[in-house]
Amino acid sequence: MRKYAILKEPVKCNDRDFIYKIMLYQTKKEVLLFKYCSMDAIQCSFDAWYPDVESVYEDWEDEIDESGWIEIDDPLPDCQDDAFLPIRVKGRNIGNPQWGQLEILKDGQWIDYSL
Repeated sequence: MRKYAILKEPVKCNDRDFIYKIMLYQTKKEVLLFKYCSMDAIQCSFDAWYPDVESVYEDWEDEIDESGWIEIDDPLPDCQDDAFLPIRVKGRNIGNPQWGQLEILKDGQWIDYSL
């Protein structure tokens, strides 16, 4: 399960960065929270592990805007868990990841992608 939310106000997360939106991702093994430092961000800037979904809701419920949590599809196989678009490390699907090189699914084809 994946859900994202827009924050009512940006939340400062360190000396220079602010969080504008978050994504909750619950797998069979863990619960992750991805934090995005731009409204336009496709991949997260920071992440955090949580023991359960309820803990995420407790920590963030007062921070999210009136739209609340918006459910989205889980990532496609081999794709980045935090990406809003289908992005993966090139070669990951064939067991030969080329770290630092990404590709995106566009019109049914995997093409090179750069941030």
